[in-house]
Amino acid sequence: MANYETPASEPSPAALVAPSVLQAVIPVGVLICLLSLSVFLFGEDASYGPNQIALCVGAAVAALVGWHNGQTWSDIENSIIAGITVAIKPLMILFCVGSLIGAWILSGTVPTMIYYSLLILDPAIFYAASCVICALIALSIGSSWTVAGTVGIALIGASGGLGLSPETTAGAIISGAYFGDKMSPLSETTNLAPAVAGTDLFSHIGHMVWTTIPSILIALLLFTLIGLSIDSSASADDLAITMRLLSENFTLSPILLLPVAALLYMANRKLPPIPTILTGALLGVALALIYQRPAIVALAGDTPNIFMSLFKGSWYTLFDGFVLESGNETLDNLMTRGGMSSMLTTVWLVLCAMVFGAVMDHTGLLRCLVDYALSFVHSTGSLIATTIATCIGANIITSDQYISVVLPGRMYKLEFENRGLDMKNLSRTLEDAGTITSPLVPWNTCGAYMAGTLGVATFAYLPYCFFNLVNPVIATIYGFMNFKIAPAVQEQLA
Repeated sequence: MANYETPASEPSPAALVAPSVLQAVIPVGVLICLLSLSVFLFGEDASYGPNQIALCVGAAVAALVGWHNGQTWSDIENSIIAGITVAIKPLMILFCVGSLIGAWILSGTVPTMIYYSLLILDPAIFYAASCVICALIALSIGSSWTVAGTVGIALIGASGGLGLSPETTAGAIISGAYFGDKMSPLSETTNLAPAVAGTDLFSHIGHMVWTTIPSILIALLLFTLIGLSIDSSASADDLAITMRLLSENFTLSPILLLPVAALLYMANRKLPPIPTILTGALLGVALALIYQRPAIVALAGDTPNIFMSLFKGSWYTLFDGFVLESGNETLDNLMTRGGMSSMLTTVWLVLCAMVFGAVMDHTGLLRCLVDYALSFVHSTGSLIATTIATCIGANIITSDQYISVVLPGRMYKLEFENRGLDMKNLSRTLEDAGTITSPLVPWNTCGAYMAGTLGVATFAYLPYCFFNLVNPVIATIYGFMNFKIAPAVQEQLA
């Protein structure tokens, strides 16, 4: 038997050199420069390839720094595989959501939701109402992703029917969805943050009220002010045309909302997301076979018989989405969506982002940046500001919402204890920055999901995510003003 030994060129653990702050900044600086150039040169198309290349180059630079400090390629490669493994579940959900969107358009579920939304929502209150609707549903089921993938799709379609801004609508949807997600005891991150910090769930939610309620009120005020400036007469013409075309191209009925009700019920029961989404998609296909046969046949093209047409059209929708040819460009663009293939670019983006984050973490560059940030902590205000900055940085570098909560929580827990602060201050700060800012990063799993699902580029909707932008600012102000910063109770001090 051959005796395989470690090559002499492979460094031992003792040969590893701790990275410097300058080394840690180099790959981040390269990434920021390339991403800025990507947006400048390619605009809204930056997420369709240029950003992926920027992330890969950034990962390569980080790997070179790690190699220079004694890391082996084998270890770096294993860390990349582990990092990608973390993203497998979100990627599977993305593919399932792609099929869901296509199936729900084909079945008439999305067109029905749009039609009824157009009947009850006035353009002047549309943005604020969208935010409230998404907030209430997310509060009840604890999932911002589910809200965006169901009601969010319909609201985006309704905004197009009213001639309103899809970017502002996406901002309203995300603002409401993340408010509800953050405040819901059913949310994963709302349970994760207090678990990491070492406090209880309902103390955590109660403490978040002080930063979260003012933030959502400011967001609703801004959405209302934008709505008041809308020209309702122009919207009325778009509304009439859209409703007529929806009626001509789809059979519309309240029963077509059954897949939405089923999905929300299953989500509320905390059933696994992938079977839940696939159940919603299959219900959509079943209803399409009953109510939308002409649309399926038109999608299938030439086939030997009606049975094969229905089978081919349904199958096509699940993998490549629905295609509408009504003659109205606006409606066609809204309804030509979905399918697993529509998520391929998003999946590519997430994979590249996870590679960059994994290399930064394994080579110690991420930890070096966090330790450097701690050197600037001299007060309660600077501690909270540093925690917020670290959460945002973790969302950018690691591309994962959960890491942006867990990593800073572990890093700063001792510092909060040493300063005699209640752990619910830490858990609140983790959500005020980690959970909230994740959909604002295009290559973060949350940002990629929202862009892929709503059909609006992350940088396009980012300026209108008022709740997500305001919340970290309010949390920072509270920290420096020492307002609603709870001291540790005796049990914690002991």
